[in-house]
Amino acid sequence: MRMFLAIVACKLLRFAGKLVGKGSSLPGKYALKLCPDILRRVTLPPRVIAVTGSNGKTSTVEMIAAILRADGKRVVYNEEGSNQIEGVTTLVLTHATLGGKVQADVLLIESDERYAARSFQYFHPTQFVVTNLYRDQLTRNGHPEWVYDALVPAIHPETELILNADDPLSSCLGRGHERVKWFGLDRCPSDQDAPTGVYHDGAYCPVCHAPMEYDYVHYNHIGAYHCSSCGHARPATDYTATALDLEQGTLVLDEAVEIPLAFRSIYNVYNILAAYAACRECGVAAETIGGAVGGYVLKNGRMQTFRLGARHGTLLTSKHENSIAYDTNLGYIAAAKDPCVVLVVVDAVSRKYFTSETSWLWDIDFNQLACPQVQKIILSGRYCNDLAERFSFTDIPWEKVEVQESIPAACETLKSGGGEELYVVTCFSDRDKVLSHVEKEA
Repeated sequence: MRMFLAIVACKLLRFAGKLVGKGSSLPGKYALKLCPDILRRVTLPPRVIAVTGSNGKTSTVEMIAAILRADGKRVVYNEEGSNQIEGVTTLVLTHATLGGKVQADVLLIESDERYAARSFQYFHPTQFVVTNLYRDQLTRNGHPEWVYDALVPAIHPETELILNADDPLSSCLGRGHERVKWFGLDRCPSDQDAPTGVYHDGAYCPVCHAPMEYDYVHYNHIGAYHCSSCGHARPATDYTATALDLEQGTLVLDEAVEIPLAFRSIYNVYNILAAYAACRECGVAAETIGGAVGGYVLKNGRMQTFRLGARHGTLLTSKHENSIAYDTNLGYIAAAKDPCVVLVVVDAVSRKYFTSETSWLWDIDFNQLACPQVQKIILSGRYCNDLAERFSFTDIPWEKVEVQESIPAACETLKSGGGEELYVVTCFSDRDKVLSHVEKEA
């Protein structure tokens, strides 16, 4: 009876929430009050895929869903991104019958890495994809190795792990685990010889803490690594990006599947690679995957194009308090060939908590914007002066920098200006404050 009441309550609250544009976690919260072990009692589909990591969860999940649906599977997933136990419960019960059977071939779950152990205490995924683990929202997450320790209890011995071979930390999850598949990127023309970024997060081995050595790096400290002491090293990959040309926008998987990239970012490459590995493990043909993600444009708003006056614009979502997300998007701008202007907006540090803590701005390599094609940089939002202080310590000529606290005013300045390409760098928390002033492209 408690399970029945929990399912009914969740469905009713979910229906009411949709009417007001909310309700992705609250229905699950109340369902768990009525029946705390509801996730143990329901009947799940034979395949349950979970995706977690510091970056790329939402995009990877969206692409996995698109691929599996192209293969004829019925897939349900938390499209709104509510990825803690309350959101997972809402997802499961919304798609369950009153008898508790989830009506799908695949249950696909985006999971918060810190709280995965709680979400999976009553069931375990058949496949568990970990995209990466690194410096992210230190105010609430602390050190990446602390997040790693929080994630370990979520991993069941029977679960097949699908891990990023190029990440020194998250690859440790495969140590001693019997069922592991690895994905990674071979050496490519855009690689560096040594780690990049303001901080060298991969300087020491996460296993024995001896110095880590690198043969090449794709970005930050993600690449081909080996410990000088214990032997922890990049494993051989099962699913591989064997060729990548970001300038031409082409990616080749396993020397056979060529994929045109809608967004020429190294992050996009890894998200595609993780989705490819997960779906291949589900028995989907490589050709089906290539057809589904070739030129794929994400629906989750992480990257959007728009018009602002005479300007064509690109929104690059850069997670606040995450220097690696910022650095890869700034690198994307630095690789552009045509003259451009850049709008950087920091108006709310987080959607979930309030702090005025902006020390993370000093972790970001804004000096990448000290390139000739960047004609002008506008700093905007509540923390524009914090941004201005940070930019004063770069090599960017100050005459290129303008500070406008008001986001609408900054957009109006750009709208009435020239026709150079526009790049907007901001977070999920602030993106709609910009997009409400532009004309979105289909």
